[in-house]
Amino acid sequence: MDHAAEVKKYAPNADDAKVAALIKYLGVSLHNRDSSLVAASDPDELKTVHNNWCRKKLGVTDDAAIDAAIKKVVETMKGNNHKSRAAFYYLAAEYLGKLDAL
Repeated sequence: MDHAAEVKKYAPNADDAKVAALIKYLGVSLHNRDSSLVAASDPDELKTVHNNWCRKKLGVTDDAAIDAAIKKVVETMKGNNHKSRAAFYYLAAEYLGKLDAL
């Protein structure tokens, strides 16, 4: 999967340097098909995105804002059964105003 292209599909004006930094950060997890995707229908997966990505990496502490951003990402990527982790995380950061944290 071309993760940069997946990000650009949902965020056509995405900053290439930020996308590259995100892909580098995700590293090995993108090499395994299962870990390279976000299962948006799995509450445990969304909890992981909430806690490990939005709270820890991006530094957002407002749970309501995080939940709203995740919901918005799920809606944006609706219809795609193979949600790229890179695209999901990029959109979450964008919706939370935290692209500079990438």
